[in-house]
Amino acid sequence: MTPSWSIAHQLAMIYEGLRDEIRSSRYMQADETPIPFLDPGSGKCRTGYLWVYRSMGIGVLFEWFPSRSSDCLTKMLSKFTGQLQSDGYSGYDAFYGKPLNQKLRAGVERAGCWAHARRKFFEARAESPLAAQTLADIQKLYRVEAGLREQKADDALRLTARQRESLPILAKIEKDLRAAAAQHLPKSLTGKAISYTLGQWERLQTYTRHGHVEIDNNLVENAIRPTAVGKKNWLFFGSETAGQTSAILYSLLESCRMLDINPQEYLLDVLPRLPTMTNQTAKLYTPAQWKANRAASTGQ
Repeated sequence: MTPSWSIAHQLAMIYEGLRDEIRSSRYMQADETPIPFLDPGSGKCRTGYLWVYRSMGIGVLFEWFPSRSSDCLTKMLSKFTGQLQSDGYSGYDAFYGKPLNQKLRAGVERAGCWAHARRKFFEARAESPLAAQTLADIQKLYRVEAGLREQKADDALRLTARQRESLPILAKIEKDLRAAAAQHLPKSLTGKAISYTLGQWERLQTYTRHGHVEIDNNLVENAIRPTAVGKKNWLFFGSETAGQTSAILYSLLESCRMLDINPQEYLLDVLPRLPTMTNQTAKLYTPAQWKANRAASTGQ
């Protein structure tokens, strides 16, 4: 049986093609999740991270690093322009704050995640009436989004509805939080929720300026879930270098799942082509391209 690392090595060309597709999409969601890995020299596990990037209609890319350093973002973000949506993790700010990346920052509009802000008020809901009220107001923002999904609204309609319905709700939330900020201890649950939300405020409004941007980062978080299930089964990666093997396989299989492609059908078609594949032709076999080519050949 061919070992998974060998298959992943051969699939790396397609993986890099997927990276280029996602970087070129102009809207990308990003997140990261911790994964333990064996460190033989120390005789114990260390913590590394799978960094995850998702682009609508294109796919998901996992990238493995043995740290959470902002340097881990270099390969993926150094050629990206558009809207980048993430939580409030400071590593993204640190990446764009480096002198070498100042020009990159000009081409990127940061988008925040309302699910993360909501989570903090949910944790504080029993602590203060403000937290409970803010939670109710955030729910109104999500009702707008739910209505748009029911209508199967396009980007233009989403933008119009958000400008008309969501902006007044956001204005109320901001007014309430700024008025109450001094009344709550910074280390209280409510204080932390206020600080996080106001600190992300400009980014939390980005989705109201672009119909194609989501209200939160939940879609990329959903893409991470298979790794969470995996950790319960295999517990850790076998070495510092083994993580990238899993990252390549996760990327292609999760992209297939996202695009409603049968992974077995995809791999049975792609794997025999690998020996004659080049870096240029590999781009034709990313999940999104494979699906488009298959649809064109069948006339669907």
